[in-house]
Amino acid sequence: MPHASGRPWLVGCWDGDELVLAGSGRVRLAVLGLCSLGGDELARRSVAVSRPQEVEAVLDGAAGSFAVLASVDGETYARGSAFGARRLYHARMGGVTVVADRARTLAHLTGATADPAVLAALLAGPGVPYPLGEAVAWQGVESIGPGRALLVDADGVDRSRVWWRAPEPVLPLKQGATALRHALCEAVAVRVRTGQVWGADVSGGTDSTSVAFLAAEAGARLVAATLHWANPNNQDHRYARQAVDALGVPHLTFPSDRVPGHFDGLHLRLEPGDGPSLGIRDRLQQEHMTELLREHGAVARFSGHGGDHAVIPPPGYVHGLARRRPLLALRHTTGYRARSRWPLASAARLLTDMGSYPSWLNAQARLLGSPRTALGRPPVGWGPPVTLPVWAGDHARDLVAGLLRDAAENGDGPLAAGRGHHARVEQAIQAGRGACGITAAHGPDHGGLPIHMPFCDDAVLEACLAVRPEDAASPWVYKPLLAEAMRGLVPDAILERTTKDHCGDEWHSGLVANRHTLAAFATDSHLAAIGLADPGALRRALISPALLTGGAAELEHTLAAEAWLRDIAAHPEPAYLKVHRHEPGPVP
Repeated sequence: MPHASGRPWLVGCWDGDELVLAGSGRVRLAVLGLCSLGGDELARRSVAVSRPQEVEAVLDGAAGSFAVLASVDGETYARGSAFGARRLYHARMGGVTVVADRARTLAHLTGATADPAVLAALLAGPGVPYPLGEAVAWQGVESIGPGRALLVDADGVDRSRVWWRAPEPVLPLKQGATALRHALCEAVAVRVRTGQVWGADVSGGTDSTSVAFLAAEAGARLVAATLHWANPNNQDHRYARQAVDALGVPHLTFPSDRVPGHFDGLHLRLEPGDGPSLGIRDRLQQEHMTELLREHGAVARFSGHGGDHAVIPPPGYVHGLARRRPLLALRHTTGYRARSRWPLASAARLLTDMGSYPSWLNAQARLLGSPRTALGRPPVGWGPPVTLPVWAGDHARDLVAGLLRDAAENGDGPLAAGRGHHARVEQAIQAGRGACGITAAHGPDHGGLPIHMPFCDDAVLEACLAVRPEDAASPWVYKPLLAEAMRGLVPDAILERTTKDHCGDEWHSGLVANRHTLAAFATDSHLAAIGLADPGALRRALISPALLTGGAAELEHTLAAEAWLRDIAAHPEPAYLKVHRHEPGPVP
């Protein structure tokens, strides 16, 4: 797509429904992804735009998940979705700022190599704090962070600006639940065409079940898919059966002993993505399920990913609640203490700590090498303690400590004024990051079906963040916000469920079954080669997972980083970058 100057503006390959182009005079607008506004409506709204920042008014009220690219009088504007489910990256090449929807594209064009510091932070698992979790695993390539936009003027000078801020959490439960239901309905409806066959993950949990009922209401013909875990005490399949019976749709069940196991296929080298992906855990399992869904006519697949992140505020909200409603805060804290066995002193610190976000980041840097770090600490401060696994080398600790100190000194501060709301926004961004990773690992790029995760849409996450945390969370009630939002649509027996099951047996069995591949990983570890892992400690962890006293998430993140480095070595040239047959050559 040419720019007004006649030079290329957008270069790539996309289906017609993946990119909507609109313009009015000196304004050009491209919406990449899924948006409820069509080209005609976008063109009509863009008439009033005179500056790049005003593009956001054009998209006001739009449902879906999309990135935005605009050009106004020679100045360009680019941003992903607010929470990162749709991401854009940028790098400098020959004095020009170039934006792409794949970090690996920019890494290839600039000759970038993997960034050891970012990989070291990844070893900390899911608890790595903002902004470390947003760093790109390629040196010289940066993410246009969640909630931020990149502006590039006519001279090629770029600057970052905030285009989105979290809403204040002021809505009571009923009003917030109404808004959440409306947002979820729109998020599902914008994806579904009446009569289309969709696969629907129905795990037995409230998140995937809610999406399935909304999809059926929107007119989709569903094929439900349920993984049946082996533990005899696991209740997921029973709740899944109740949901499918109420939906009245075909039901594919996948007993865990009849599908590929966890971590199967670790020895296979794939095209690397933008960064390490946790999709390696169940990649072959998901491929098996995808084939069956395709045989039943499914054109795409719904997932409930992000529901936990969206509707359950982290317990740190009691810190702010103590300043507004101290008696209620004390009651909630007492409930969490009883449920999670918090020591009294830790609970007191959770309520009374007054340190700033930079001081907390600096404290995490100081404590990173302490023996206490591996043991874990209570959730005091702005987030969970930053810990590295026992197999992380000294070099990895130094790198992560440096990143924490730099974020404290040069970062843009917390994501919201209060630590409770900051934690909620950060959790929502983690949902978006996870959605981006799931799409890359299991989506069409790797032969899968398009996967849609409505809980990770901006409008849905915003609706959740606007609800008072003491209403959205409770030590005594499971997901009260979602239960209230789905009342009358999803069966009460499912909404009132208080348990949550896991696949821990399959996780450990998968590690044991693949111990020969894991031993090979440890023998010639790429992480160890760049100084991020101690080979002996890594080997012990990989071949003796039953001895782990914690750190399961860190082990999985370590495997993801190791596999990614091996994939890069096996596939240094991106296969998707090619000249298409209908083009005589690269765009000049």
